[in-house]
Amino acid sequence: MFNTIEIDRENLTIMGVKFSDLKTLESTASALGSNMFEGFKPTPKGIEIIRDYVTGKITLAELVAFAQEKAYV
Repeated sequence: MFNTIEIDRENLTIMGVKFSDLKTLESTASALGSNMFEGFKPTPKGIEIIRDYVTGKITLAELVAFAQEKAYV
């Protein structure tokens, strides 16, 4: 089953999470899509975490820690 998420390229948001530019939004949307094929169900918090990783705000180690803690729920 394929699920869709709300992506607003005009206002630079995914599920209401704001992005600074279109390139970052599209990179994050691509990462989300790949993960969704593996069963990931995105939440606004999960999108924030992926956005922060894509922009370099958090490290890979921090991303893994968030995933292990299920902080994206």
